[in-house]
Amino acid sequence: MTHVRRSPEDIAANRARYEEHQRKGLEFAPKALPEASLLPAPEIAADKIIHREVIPGGWYWSTHIRKNEIFRVSLDHGFSTVSLVAWSAADTSERLNLPDTVKMQWTTALGKGRVIFSDMGRVMFSVTEDSSGAHDGLMGGSTFTSNAAKYGDGTRNTRDNLILLATKAGLDKRDIPSVLALFAPVRVDQDGAFLWKPELLHGHDYVELRAEMDMILGFSNCPHPLDPDPAYRPNPVTVTRMAAAKLADDDLCRTATAEAVRGFENNTLATM
Repeated sequence: MTHVRRSPEDIAANRARYEEHQRKGLEFAPKALPEASLLPAPEIAADKIIHREVIPGGWYWSTHIRKNEIFRVSLDHGFSTVSLVAWSAADTSERLNLPDTVKMQWTTALGKGRVIFSDMGRVMFSVTEDSSGAHDGLMGGSTFTSNAAKYGDGTRNTRDNLILLATKAGLDKRDIPSVLALFAPVRVDQDGAFLWKPELLHGHDYVELRAEMDMILGFSNCPHPLDPDPAYRPNPVTVTRMAAAKLADDDLCRTATAEAVRGFENNTLATM
């Protein structure tokens, strides 16, 4: 393929079109999303708990979840970053898509009130509670190479964990989407450099996501590539699956943005 260089005029025109498109998109954006969820996390009633799993540091776990059920990921044992991937249970070719999630909502800040899209333009998750907003949808998880450079050989990493997880689910490594790294306080500066901002975390943080379709979920509890701690010491992470709750007609995640409304319309069309 021949690469055609663009002139400065072409680049400026493309940027102007993008900024106009962005301006129109932001006209429909929520003027103010909810404040972060309060800490400590409220207790979950025993009759609402379907299953609770504690993922040891360095390990992985997968599960199925049904539409409208909620799962809470909580740092009950101290700080750790847990990477999340997901596939539609009905068709595993449909999977988590973080690039589209960021582009369609005009933000990398994926916190309370936002939604997470699939590569089919449907909504996979609604973020219903979140105490930190410190999640990373850009960098991805750790690999053998990144861990070896930082900790030496012999430590578990997210890439290899997810290959094992996918294989057990009958999938291939090519089926693994980009990960959503929960409790990874990554931000981007004006020069496009990734920064680790630990002040965004509060200790014992938690996030709750509502499933908007039946899904297979995968979790990997390994340090983020930008985590500055020179020691490999991820703490256990708790995942609690909860029974479905009745949805309000004005549910914020379903109505906050035009993009979310269209995503949920796509969800409805897929069931017709």
